[in-house]
Amino acid sequence: MKIGIVGAGISGLATARAILSRKPDAELIIFESSQRVGGKVWTEISPEGYICEGGVNGFLNKVPSTLELCTQLGVKPMPADESSNKRYIFSRGELHALPEKPSQFLTSRLLSMRGRLRVVYELAAAGNDQQDETLADFANRRLGREAAERMIDPMASGVFAGDPTKLSLKSCFPRIHEVEQEYGSLIRGLLSLQMQARRKGDKETPGPGPGGILTSFAAGMSRMTDTLAGQLGSRIQTGMAVHNIDRSGERYMLQLEDGSEEEFSHVVLAAPAHAQAHILDRFDPTLSALLEGIPYPPLSVVCLGYEKQRTGQILDGFGFLVPSREKRAVLGTIIDSNVFPGRAPEGSILLRSMIGGARSPENAQMPEDQLINLIRSDLKDILDLDADPDFVRVFRHEKAIPQYVVGHSARLEAKNQYLRNHPGLVLTGNAFKGVSLNDCVVNATHTAISLLPKA
Repeated sequence: MKIGIVGAGISGLATARAILSRKPDAELIIFESSQRVGGKVWTEISPEGYICEGGVNGFLNKVPSTLELCTQLGVKPMPADESSNKRYIFSRGELHALPEKPSQFLTSRLLSMRGRLRVVYELAAAGNDQQDETLADFANRRLGREAAERMIDPMASGVFAGDPTKLSLKSCFPRIHEVEQEYGSLIRGLLSLQMQARRKGDKETPGPGPGGILTSFAAGMSRMTDTLAGQLGSRIQTGMAVHNIDRSGERYMLQLEDGSEEEFSHVVLAAPAHAQAHILDRFDPTLSALLEGIPYPPLSVVCLGYEKQRTGQILDGFGFLVPSREKRAVLGTIIDSNVFPGRAPEGSILLRSMIGGARSPENAQMPEDQLINLIRSDLKDILDLDADPDFVRVFRHEKAIPQYVVGHSARLEAKNQYLRNHPGLVLTGNAFKGVSLNDCVVNATHTAISLLPKA
């Protein structure tokens, strides 16, 4: 068995590690088109000592597969500071702390009294017989317009940099969809799940959020992918793009950018969907077109460092998100130096702002000076932050986060149907079933099991 893996992001690296865990003598090669590994896991440490995340900033420590991988790699996870549980929404000209408890929700000014009562009415809100609906339609139907605009809309930006009027509820947030289907109400379902957890003696009872503690590493998220790459060693070929795939009998040939070919019994495509589409274009045009139809809006991440003595206390907690109705350029800002210790030099703070996404893709592609000025203008209005930054780093993602728009589940079913014609070919990555690092690690394990079911 000889396995070719295309893509050395977290999906490709974790898949290779999972295969070798099941079959240590497996022959495999990982091809990566860029000169670095990690994909959207991208940490840079500046000479001044700022630890900047250009992509993934952490994972929730609730998934055993990820924690087991950390143990296998010998890397020690670092939980976020408890104060980072405090998060804000910028609405109607001011920052509002997101309620952490029901009692706080009743007194929060994020929603008007009418808006809060409408959320409580969710217990009696109408169901839905649509096979697939947008996140916005779901939120309006169950929680009301105010909650949809001021709470759910910014959540779509925070997770997907997406447009809630296009994102699919059941594909983006399947557990929420399942709770409504099972209990007929989110509130009723949450209460029931909490009661079940208490009966079982579970320490962590289900809440409205995804659960778990945000976790990273002392040197940033690339600690995981760099360690994976180090253990995989010469199996990884960076700067080597795969242009096409072909098949002869039960063998697959990967055509590489240097004109050479490599033959494999099994191939795993773990690159972004648009890259997979390019590779499959001649081999299976219909499958390629399905993958090409998954949108990837551009996104820029801008890190700004400041000396504390010139800024004072900026904001406690994690950071803030901005609803689209506020007409701001910034989707959200994380105070990284509040979340994890050591992210900024002593006496300094580090902010990381996201701009662009499905909401305003043109903003992500602005010239750097214009982009920075636009973000600084928003930070001045929202945080009263007018000081010049001592440090700036801009990360560009021409194609950032895959968008699970309405129809995504049908697209996946069609993909799986076409793949039946190509035994030994596996498509994985965050374009299909979950965009988080945890999802990628879980899917890597599933891929290894599918390739080595009896190992």
